[in-house]
Amino acid sequence: MMKNAVLSAAILLSIGAATAAPAPVADISSGSTDERVARLERILKAKQQSEFQTQQRLDTLQQEVLDLRGLTEQQNYQIEQMLQRQRQLYDDIANLSTKLVQTPVASSASVSSSGSSSTLSETASYEQALNLVLKQKRYDEAIPAFSAFTKNYPNSTYSANANYWLGQLLYNKGEFTSAKEAFSTVVDRFKESNKRGDSLVKLGMIAEKTGVPSSAKSYYQRVLKEYANSAAARIAQQQLNAL
Repeated sequence: MMKNAVLSAAILLSIGAATAAPAPVADISSGSTDERVARLERILKAKQQSEFQTQQRLDTLQQEVLDLRGLTEQQNYQIEQMLQRQRQLYDDIANLSTKLVQTPVASSASVSSSGSSSTLSETASYEQALNLVLKQKRYDEAIPAFSAFTKNYPNSTYSANANYWLGQLLYNKGEFTSAKEAFSTVVDRFKESNKRGDSLVKLGMIAEKTGVPSSAKSYYQRVLKEYANSAAARIAQQQLNAL
């Protein structure tokens, strides 16, 4: 009686399996009841093994898709960073070109007896500091150049960008205290600057590197609140996710 019940259940399962996926071909109508039950058990076991292998392949494919998606997001972030730096360079160059056209030639009062200029104009000073970075790649010399510019021309139209450049150069050298001061100047004094959101992100990164994650989180959240949907906000969100 028990064997008949097992046989009936196995037949029903084999019928269901046949509709779901191809099962190994076997004659289950011949032989004794024990032999038929054994054959059905082998069929079910083979089906289960096939399903297990299929699930393994699906899991592998899903992981590969996730890995590719993560790689794509990382590449998009790197491209956005490069584009952002390019836009900054173009803005600086365009602003310099406009300012140079508008700036009159230095008067003879600013020329020493040797015939050389005794003081650089505001625009020329900024251009000199910028060229140390963009053209000459003399980053260590650019730091005092930008520092002098921010002290000599604190209210210049270039002051926000000069402080940002100074902060970036100091950050790259690991001088986080001085870098924080420069970025904070952009955030506190130049609220309309297009570098303010980026400066907040940098302040968050400095807080991370100096072991103050709660402060870093606060800076990143400010970026998301004040500069939603910006490139700076995307970077801030990625930094938050990594905290």
